[in-house]
This record gives sequence, C-alpha cells and structure tokens, in this order.
Amino acid sequence: MARLVLDTNSLIQCASSRSPYNDLWRSFQDGRNVLCVTTAILEEYAEILTRLTNERFSEYVLNVITNNPDTLFVTPYYHFYVIYADPDDDKFVDCAVAANAKFIVTEDNHFNVLKNYAFPNVEIIRLDDIIRMI
Repeated sequence: MARLVLDTNSLIQCASSRSPYNDLWRSFQDGRNVLCVTTAILEEYAEILTRLTNERFSEYVLNVITNNPDTLFVTPYYHFYVIYADPDDDKFVDCAVAANAKFIVTEDNHFNVLKNYAFPNVEIIRLDDIIRMI
C-alpha cells in the first residue's frame, strides 16, 4: 500500500469508470493505495470537477474521498514554494511531504522541477507508469 497524491487532472482522468486509468481510482477505494489530501486540494478538486463534469459527479467523487477510511487527511505546516511556473501546484508538493507520500501522480510537466531538488524529496510518476505498478 503506497501513499499517493493525485493532482487534479490525474484525479479527473482516473475517476471515470470508462477510463484506462480507473484501476488507480479503484485502488483507493479498495485499500490497495492511500490517497493523501489537504483541504486546499479537496477545494480544487470540487471546483474543477464541477466545472469540467457536473455537480453530481463532483459530489460523488468528493464523497468517496472524504468517507473512505483509507484517505489520509494532512495539514502541511510548511510550504515549499518550488513550482514557480504554477504556484497553485505547490499544495500537492506540500501535501506529499507532510504525508510522506511515495509519489505525486501527475501528467503536468511543471512538476518536473522537483527532479532538481534533493529536498523536499518528492517523486513524480505518470499515470501510465502508476497503472503498470498497481
């Protein structure tokens, strides 16, 4: 069981039952992996899911996350400010560090900057690669 942080686009791509990445979503539901979230991440999930899908689907996804006993809710007490190209993505880094997560699952190239830092030591992984690992 690995602790993972999903950026919003990765969540959107894996939550649909018709997605080739849906096994990642199911791995959170059945306890094979732990989804790590913060309040700020949940707020972004809600905003983007509602805008890109609909309110009903957004509520479903958020209910699954918040009611899952294996979801890890964390409160970062330090902010690293390492994603200069898109500072809004820093919340995912902060969550990953606070949760001691194995990976941030993302397709966003802004996160590649993390490869340049020894600390915080946060690994990123693409959806195709995490699916192969599950």
